Amino acid sequence: MTSSRRQNFDAATVRGFGEEWSAFDQRILQDAELRAIFDCYFGIFPFESLPVRAEGFDLGCGSGRWADLVLQRVGVLHCIDASERALGVARQRLAGRDGALFHCASVDDMPIADDSQDFGYSLGVLHHVPDTATALAECVRKLKPGAPFLLYLYYRFDNRPAWYRWLWGATDIVRKVLSRLPFGLRKLATDAIACAVYWPMARSARVLKRSGFDVSHLPLAGYRDLSLYTMRTDALDRLGTRVEHRFTRAEIDGMMREAGLADIWFSERLPYWVACGRRAG
Repeated sequence: MTSSRRQNFDAATVRGFGEEWSAFDQRILQDAELRAIFDCYFGIFPFESLPVRAEGFDLGCGSGRWADLVLQRVGVLHCIDASERALGVARQRLAGRDGALFHCASVDDMPIADDSQDFGYSLGVLHHVPDTATALAECVRKLKPGAPFLLYLYYRFDNRPAWYRWLWGATDIVRKVLSRLPFGLRKLATDAIACAVYWPMARSARVLKRSGFDVSHLPLAGYRDLSLYTMRTDALDRLGTRVEHRFTRAEIDGMMREAGLADIWFSERLPYWVACGRRAG
């Protein structure tokens, strides 16, 4: 690739996600848990406003877990991922599903015409590319005027106390070390962290919640009702990825507007921050 416009991805990060989705293809996840997590992201998405048999795209489709549920509500879904290995996992999950189209491409190379899509979404992906703002603008360019776009970017703990941000700083040092390890060691280390840190803290939060305590301020409390499988997946995702950017709510709002989105609204619950906007027309 010779154009700088076609270099907005990190090869090691793409390879890592291919390895992650091959190891955790989400096929054993219970349907109730999958749908509960889906609702945390898509609860603010205006499915009801889409045209009949709407056509849209999933940028960074990974294992295809979200595409599987979205396809039940739309006509055509372009499943796009820069990792051929991850895309193979999605192909297996969605085999035989009408409306699923697969493209191995980076955000700079999406094989979709500009101004052509009724909707789009990218969840937990654009904070893993070198230039998030440019990648977001590429996504918005594919939408028709008025079409909604759903976005999830890691937050910079702007709604948390200072000690929470300090704690994250310590874990980020761990991420920078673990993400350089070979995949087998990386997975082993993050599995151990999921079992030794995520699970006991999450289950403790569940006990406290059932006893009437407010656990919203506790780290990992959002996992209190989720499976160890999800914790292992997310530990690898959060601590095993080389490129990671984090943003405040205000920064995300600004990027979305700069990319050409308007009428922006945010989810007020975990995970932070999930936002949706419509392409300005």
